[in-house]
Amino acid sequence: MAMRKMYLCGRSEAGKTTLIQALKGEETIYDKTQYVNTWDVLIDTPGEYYETKSLACKALYCYSFECDLEGLIVGADEPFCVLVPGLHTCLNRPLIGVITKVDAPNANVPMVRQWLEAAGCSPIFEVDSKTGRGIAELKAFLEEPNPEPITLGAD
Repeated sequence: MAMRKMYLCGRSEAGKTTLIQALKGEETIYDKTQYVNTWDVLIDTPGEYYETKSLACKALYCYSFECDLEGLIVGADEPFCVLVPGLHTCLNRPLIGVITKVDAPNANVPMVRQWLEAAGCSPIFEVDSKTGRGIAELKAFLEEPNPEPITLGAD
């Protein structure tokens, strides 16, 4: 079954590329993403896109037209929040949250969940690409058909 196309964004070392490899059942190969990779159903971006204000907004808007939903990826070991509250209000696609590295020794899942909730992510998935925890649930969600589009002015 085909997956919905998802644009992944997040800081450097949040685990975007590793998550893609886990979702595809591939061996984990650590490689720094240097440019936008538009795989068959997953769009991987460099963390610098997310970390640089001018690039973050332009990339979010530009690549949102090529996807069915946007995935905000945050490592459970993230020491501080750079997310904008209400981020989902400026997007034209659904925004989901993915907390990676949930099995890391210094993981703080409840804190990161609060950040993603404030940004407007729904649903939020907790995964660990190394152990496989939560990968099946996220993949099952991505394999669900797209919801029917909202039609304005319909009764």
